[in-house]
Amino acid sequence: MHTSQATLITGASNGIGLELAKLQAQQGANLVLVARSKDKLNALKNELEAKHNISVYVVVEDLSDPTSAQRIFDNTQTHGIAINTLINNAGFGGHGKFAERNLNDELNMMQVNMATLTQLTHLYLQPMLKANTGKILNVSSTASFIPGPLQAVYYATKAYVTSFSQALSEELSDTGVTVSVLCPGAVSTGFVKAANLDGNDLWKNAKTPASVAKIAQKGMDQGKLIIFNEKALEFMLNWVTPLLPRRMLLKISRKTMEIS
Repeated sequence: MHTSQATLITGASNGIGLELAKLQAQQGANLVLVARSKDKLNALKNELEAKHNISVYVVVEDLSDPTSAQRIFDNTQTHGIAINTLINNAGFGGHGKFAERNLNDELNMMQVNMATLTQLTHLYLQPMLKANTGKILNVSSTASFIPGPLQAVYYATKAYVTSFSQALSEELSDTGVTVSVLCPGAVSTGFVKAANLDGNDLWKNAKTPASVAKIAQKGMDQGKLIIFNEKALEFMLNWVTPLLPRRMLLKISRKTMEIS
């Protein structure tokens, strides 16, 4: 791939990441697609290159490996690809009582959802600042606004992403680099299966990844700070939940995670 500029998307093989890849390609952006599944990425590469006359570079990495971020960065540097848009979309959850869950799964979740996201942001931010232009979109969740009993670590990792993104956005306010954080409600992706949430009521009205990606793309283009995809949820999280007594909030939060 011989191109100067591209959009890098992690977790690009399915869900919101896949839909954002399609939208970016429609806008004529060259892409660097990162995920674990080589076959899925190559199929997407062929589809998007044929359809939109762009270049797509595939990077197969497991982001739970603490050395993966540096490898991805070195890889794009070696190939002369300047990343002007970074979309940190990769992430996963897990359901159940913390004491009963596999600790390694939780640590891997923290690595993917927080540490690797932070590393990639730091690495790609340097050249963006040099060029005084760039966009960063971190995919978080409405879960980031409240603690989540039965998904204790997942909710906490997303709280980190939302907090980190807002602080970084302010630090960069006098530069040409913008940071946005996407906080969707329930989305029908592989997340439900991966997090063992089949049969959970919250996912019965889940939005499609395509609809969420469209709102994310628009918000990122506008340099919006926090991007919600549901107005009712935005109102709830900004104006209602902060006023609820803490114990009550925790009970409500737990109830939404219980599987009937």
